[in-house]
Amino acid sequence: MEKALLINVATSRKEREEAEESMRELAGLAAAAGAEVVEKVFQARPRVSPRYFVGEGKAAEIARRRGEVKADLVIFDHNLSAGQLRNLEDRIKAKIIDRTQLILDIFAQRARTNEGKLQVELAQLSYHLPRLRGRGLGLTQQGAGIGTRGPGEKKLEEDRRRITDRITKIKKDIAGLEKRRSNQRESRTKSPVPTVSLVGYTSAGKSTLFNRLAEEHRYTSANLFSTLDPLLRRVSYPDGLHFFLSDTVGFIKKLPVELVTSFRATLEEVREADAICHIIDVSSPYSESHLGAVESILKDIGAGDVPVVKILNKIDLLAGPDRALLLGRNGDPYSRTVAVSAKTGQGVDDLMAKLRDLLFRDRMLYYLRIPRDRPEITHSLPRRAIILKKRENERFLEFKVMAEPAVIVNFVPYLEQGDPW
Repeated sequence: MEKALLINVATSRKEREEAEESMRELAGLAAAAGAEVVEKVFQARPRVSPRYFVGEGKAAEIARRRGEVKADLVIFDHNLSAGQLRNLEDRIKAKIIDRTQLILDIFAQRARTNEGKLQVELAQLSYHLPRLRGRGLGLTQQGAGIGTRGPGEKKLEEDRRRITDRITKIKKDIAGLEKRRSNQRESRTKSPVPTVSLVGYTSAGKSTLFNRLAEEHRYTSANLFSTLDPLLRRVSYPDGLHFFLSDTVGFIKKLPVELVTSFRATLEEVREADAICHIIDVSSPYSESHLGAVESILKDIGAGDVPVVKILNKIDLLAGPDRALLLGRNGDPYSRTVAVSAKTGQGVDDLMAKLRDLLFRDRMLYYLRIPRDRPEITHSLPRRAIILKKRENERFLEFKVMAEPAVIVNFVPYLEQGDPW
């Protein structure tokens, strides 16, 4: 395990106020990438240094402290230019990693699907391309440690043309995968079954809630970005009504633009959902800040108009009175905020009730009795309504369905009055 020294530079009052939180998060990222944090260094200055990002004196101090604590690398809680990276490596005599490179490295470790690996490689190459000139340390040590891991680190010492060619090839491959994903999404759009996307700050508990709602056993962890590849599953109510639930990668402040660009197709799943479940770790002292960061990203990817249910998660970690106060809000039928514990299941029934009201508010129950000699009518039904129950006899197929009134007009001759079930 490599030893890391973390650096944060604040140039404004807001950055100074958020420095501790930002460094705590950076330490979590470093741990997720496989490093042990041995020292944290803060500096407040009116502006960043174009040469070292930190001041020249602070650069000398970092070099000295790195030697004293025997750190293998120095991680900046910021994005550095090619020149700053080169100058810092020359001055400190260590591997220098910035925040974007660290996040990309974690993604490289966690990607499992072919699409995920291609997206990460594209993000890595897009990050390194403008930083090729003058980099002091080699960029080809695949598997050698933090910031130099993953497919995007292959052959980065070669010329810009070959990297550009590789980027072009990856974009072409991703475009093919995007087309397939788009076709799948279009098919779901034509389906009467709605889709819900889970979003939230990384480690907010999305995968734990996903597992509970979808009765899955997906890997969960307190580590940042334990979920990278998206997953879609069916969630059902006791009466047979159902929707599709999509788990997504966790958001984070200062999410690298290279990742947003590379994961565009994945993020479109969120933008095209019928509803978004925004999961918030209410036990975190930074929950308000995290909420704002996620809302900003949703707006950036064009999902600002999708209906949102705010889920205040991890209430099991709150004191009794605080937990009771939040749970008391669950009974408000007009609120789109619900308090839950994905771990214990408390409040999940209230969440399911709110989702049902939101997703199916314009639909009604109908009962149909279709003759067996009208198979074209029977075959068209799943594309227009959600089938809750089905039974048959020698002459008829009978269905209990949920559908919009405008859709059921096509089936008026086959409607049954009352509830024959």
